[in-house]
Amino acid sequence: MKILAITVFSILLGLLPGQSLLAQTADLANGENVFREFCTRCHIPFELRTRLSNDWLGYPASDLLQRIITTMPGEAAGTLSDQQYLDVTAYVLNLGGVDTGPNPDLDSLAALTIVPVSQDSETAAPETPWAHFNGSSGSTRYSSLDQINRENFSDLEISWRWNTTNIGPFPEGVSVTSPLMVNGVLFATAGTTRNVAALDAETGQLLWLWRPQEGERFDAAPRKGSGKSLSYWSDGVREAIFTVTPGYYLVALNARTGLPVEDFGAGGWVDLQQGLRLGPGREDLDIGLSFPPLVVDNVVVVGASHAVSMRPPSSANVKGDIRGYDAISGELLWTFHTIPEPDEFGAETWLGNSAEYTGNAGVWSHMSADPELGLVYLPVETPTGDVYGGDRPGDNLFANTLVALDYRTGEVAWYNQLIHHDIWDWDNPAAPLLTDMPDGRKLIVQLTKQGIAYVFDRVTGEPVWDMVERPVPQSDVPGESTSLTQPFPTKPPPFVRHGMSVDELIDFTPELRQKAEALLGQYRYGPIFTPASLADDPSGTKGTMHLPSVIGGANWPGGAYDPETGMLYATSREMVSLMSLVPGGDVSSVTYISGGGSTTVDGLPLIKPPWGRITAIDLNTGEESWWVPNADTPENVLNHPALAGVELPRTGISSPVGILLTKSLLISGEGNAGRPILRAHDKASGDILAEIALPGTQTGMPMTYMLDNKQYLVLTVSGGGRSEIIALTLPD
Repeated sequence: MKILAITVFSILLGLLPGQSLLAQTADLANGENVFREFCTRCHIPFELRTRLSNDWLGYPASDLLQRIITTMPGEAAGTLSDQQYLDVTAYVLNLGGVDTGPNPDLDSLAALTIVPVSQDSETAAPETPWAHFNGSSGSTRYSSLDQINRENFSDLEISWRWNTTNIGPFPEGVSVTSPLMVNGVLFATAGTTRNVAALDAETGQLLWLWRPQEGERFDAAPRKGSGKSLSYWSDGVREAIFTVTPGYYLVALNARTGLPVEDFGAGGWVDLQQGLRLGPGREDLDIGLSFPPLVVDNVVVVGASHAVSMRPPSSANVKGDIRGYDAISGELLWTFHTIPEPDEFGAETWLGNSAEYTGNAGVWSHMSADPELGLVYLPVETPTGDVYGGDRPGDNLFANTLVALDYRTGEVAWYNQLIHHDIWDWDNPAAPLLTDMPDGRKLIVQLTKQGIAYVFDRVTGEPVWDMVERPVPQSDVPGESTSLTQPFPTKPPPFVRHGMSVDELIDFTPELRQKAEALLGQYRYGPIFTPASLADDPSGTKGTMHLPSVIGGANWPGGAYDPETGMLYATSREMVSLMSLVPGGDVSSVTYISGGGSTTVDGLPLIKPPWGRITAIDLNTGEESWWVPNADTPENVLNHPALAGVELPRTGISSPVGILLTKSLLISGEGNAGRPILRAHDKASGDILAEIALPGTQTGMPMTYMLDNKQYLVLTVSGGGRSEIIALTLPD
């Protein structure tokens, strides 16, 4: 953004409309009040900086004053007092970086020409945006900002807060939205119907609010709620915000007004239910998306999400195809079939006719893109159903696969399947991290529920470290046919424990250990990839305990990457899943679906801590650098009667924890199951440097931006049936 300065020039006072102004001086504080009262309905404060730079360079300040008098306010031009017009003109000039002094008079304003100066000027007011859900199209969650640092983090205080609880037809007590910030405007989703809001990024003032109003489409949606975020797009002139509604529409909104972009699709809307490959025999339409689309160049890439498929009503479902749309017109550009058609590559990995009716296999998490390579990277999920695959024999490409597509055409550049024939619900949960290494290598890292960081060359798809197909335990469930091997990278090591054994059981007291052993003895267990088993198995076991669980390992918060050091930071949870299969019966036409059972001992986790971690992995060497628990020991554990007098370690929690990297800090919360705390960690060791209290637990991913020489740290917090977006800054 260009910044403004002033040079003296001659001007005829006769050009000015209000001679009574000659004896008056401007009041900048009152000018701000006038702007907020009369102008913010149409104008965003920091948008005016760009407008001044683009439209007013070289013009006399008197021309700007005259334009404001003759055109503003839009509905009643010329109706403000002379003093108000002088005040608001001086405020707008200062907003654009023009130092008019504290109380400029008409003579001083009349003697000004607006000209650009260097960004290095002391009057510069730099803006560092956060224009993507994960900070960049590469999903690194990294910012080079350093105004908030290890010395002053504990001084942070709430600058503004915006309550999102009642934005919608019924309260949303837990929100996981993460805002964007561009051109001084913060954009966020809010409420159960996924409304879109624009806020002044400096003050939190609401600028506009849009709501979908989808009626029956919303009622039938499998993925309701505010969702995770939005996507921003601009071609240098037009600006748009893209969202996917709960009812599965792609909508483009004018970023300045909040109104649908009329030239996009049908009045701003594209119906994503059109053109789907439906599940034979299914009357319902099980598809939606809670993550934003990915916008890269002029292409909008849209994923797909479905209801949880642990107990699917049928082995048939709608397919989670990935589609690319023109960001200007809304025209469909391409469709990528994650489950191939009979004549497409990969169809041979679906035995029988299973590819015809099997569904799911969408991308429910976020995607990443490399504009220089022209590639978008898809973390594809599990096909129908999550824990039994007897109806879909074969390796099931492209399910559970990291796929690189040409985002202009949808053509496959390369792929790597990370699980063959998944029956553990270990779908790819996190956005791939595009890591530009200090030595110049372009890598990509996929963090997974099984607690593995798969690292590839993102140009070619070749593994950075050897991948080995290792034999894994086989299923004896009738009709199931598991893969004989699974791919394991030789580096980095897993960032969670792999496989269930007696050694993993809780051991705070002998009594608890005895109860844990008795519980585990009722089930099968073994190394990672031990398959599910029957709840009434002839051997007498009631199913399979496995570690990591169906929700991770890693999950959608993913990780972060530091381009200066080559260090990757992964968040994870550690808990046990019970994979106990029961007949589908009246619930499902699938032969076996997930049953139930306990994985706790007197209300405590079956396994010993840690129950959640933050792990640092050196991508230069492929070695783990350090790990720390992701949170303090929960209150219900500290106060458990069976643990009276027991000295407990810091355990962490099995909850998604969002992290953010800056130049000097690793910032983390505790997630919805933790305490209302935000921490600053030393990136080199994981040591806690500082903690601050929050008004609720961190539930949305933290983000940061710089505006008017001030760094903001913004996140969504929830608690007590209330959710809100808060902005933290250092004291003035």
